[in-house]
Amino acid sequence: MTQPSGAEVGEEFAVPVLFDIDEPWNTLREALQADDSQRLKAIFEELTLSDGLRALLQLDVDERADVLAALPPELAAELVTEAPNEQAVELVENLEAEDAAGILEEMDSDLQADVIGELDKDDAEAILAEMEPEDAAEVLRLVEYEDDTAGGLMIAETFSFPSIATVAEVLRRLTSEDEDFERYRGQHPYIVDADNRLIGVVSLRNLLTARRSKPLTEIMVAPLSVATGATLEELQDLLDEHEFLGLPVVDDVGRLVGTVSRSAVADALLERSETESLRRQGVFGDELRSMPLPLRSRRRLAWLSANIVLNIIAASVISLYEETLAAVIAIAIFLPMVSDMSGCSGNQSVAVSLRELALGLAKPVDVFRVWVKEVSVGLINGAVLGVLIGLVAWLWKGNYFLGVVIGVALAINTVIAVSVGGVLPLVLKRFHQDPAVASGPLLTTITDVAGFFLVLSLATLMMPLLTHT
Repeated sequence: MTQPSGAEVGEEFAVPVLFDIDEPWNTLREALQADDSQRLKAIFEELTLSDGLRALLQLDVDERADVLAALPPELAAELVTEAPNEQAVELVENLEAEDAAGILEEMDSDLQADVIGELDKDDAEAILAEMEPEDAAEVLRLVEYEDDTAGGLMIAETFSFPSIATVAEVLRRLTSEDEDFERYRGQHPYIVDADNRLIGVVSLRNLLTARRSKPLTEIMVAPLSVATGATLEELQDLLDEHEFLGLPVVDDVGRLVGTVSRSAVADALLERSETESLRRQGVFGDELRSMPLPLRSRRRLAWLSANIVLNIIAASVISLYEETLAAVIAIAIFLPMVSDMSGCSGNQSVAVSLRELALGLAKPVDVFRVWVKEVSVGLINGAVLGVLIGLVAWLWKGNYFLGVVIGVALAINTVIAVSVGGVLPLVLKRFHQDPAVASGPLLTTITDVAGFFLVLSLATLMMPLLTHT
């Protein structure tokens, strides 16, 4: 299937074939080999950004660099911006410093800082040396802030005016051909004093209804601002409370240093959620299949190797009860059921604790309160699930005492699982460990070990009854 360059089907003239829509990277290679930068540009202009990035990532590392260098900087910047952060860094670090600087200067300052902050020191310095001194200084300032804070999420560009400005000056700016205006992302005009301290903000309604000669200080209102160190949760709470498109960011002495937009906060929250979800599955970083094979393999093996150790611990419990298993082979059927069902209950508790941690509704000091709440749920759910699986075991194998062993083991293990699942993220947070990463494998190991031990030890105690026919 091919993609036409613009003419409608049925027109008098033939439609030129620009590229294969299913595999546009082949056409990209041809244009690259022919040194045809115009054709490269035309191909990307016909593709959506996501399709363009997909095509770019199908190329070899050197080919990607050559394509980005051949494209207009603003188009290349759009492709780099579309990529996940780690992939964006890789795209930039393989470019010549001059080409990389040209592309970065077309990006918003917060994205510039994200990329520069992840580069090797030598690469970062080489690129900054090629940028405009003012832009380079701005990037270096932004790199100093933590990622999930107002300083790390803000853009340095602000729609600000001195206190002596009038309504007419703002209106002229709004109707001008300012190339940077798009970067203001719907900001209201901010008013600053001679030392660039934020003193007020003007609503667009007041701006449009006021006389043009009126000073901004007469129609401004007190601004709601955030400090550079404001956390992602604090930003979320403020934006939930107020219908602002963004918030001005000030430093320790009240100077206006940037703005953080609602969309930047939403993107950061989504990225955090996706990262935590991937980490729970053992995937670290922004892994893409276009990344180098050794890197992807090494990252996954680090997680899988640790899980081997945890599984050996669980398996060692079974080895202690080989005689019990040999005597009552039916128990082997129910072992994975008990550990799996308990693990599911525990994972529900982990999910709730992680969510409450993210929302600021729970802290490490709340361990006892969380434990009491989870034990209450565990006792009810454990009893219900224990009765259900006990009845299944009894009716299936025709042995009442087997049902008792399996039911009691599941009931107790469910209480253990929800207790551990509820408090483990808080404990890990207390010791500055990532609860999204460690909670899953630790919970699985604990529920497996406890489940196997409960079933096999109860079965050993009731062996005469289980083997009686």
